[in-house]
Amino acid sequence: MARQRKVAYRKRPQNRFSMFLVTVVLLLILILVQVGSLELQRKIDAKETELGNLNTQIEAENRRREEIEAFGKEVQTKGYIENVAREKLGMVYEDEILFKQRD
Repeated sequence: MARQRKVAYRKRPQNRFSMFLVTVVLLLILILVQVGSLELQRKIDAKETELGNLNTQIEAENRRREEIEAFGKEVQTKGYIENVAREKLGMVYEDEILFKQRD
């Protein structure tokens, strides 16, 4: 019986040391997981900011597209064509008289 007590007594410190090592390893794993989680959260925040910027750019490009479409419709009107012909090309109708001011 004395022998069993010594064996039992010797195993007890080994169990404590083993439990200590397991606890340390678990704490290290938890710390690593937390650090990884914080890094991923920072990446998520950066991507959300980038997504907001891209959505703003999409809205601006949609407005620009609408303006271009409206301008395309305006360019096809007879009044616009006459206006450009008068202002940029200096054209007039046959029965019109053009007066120019001297500088």
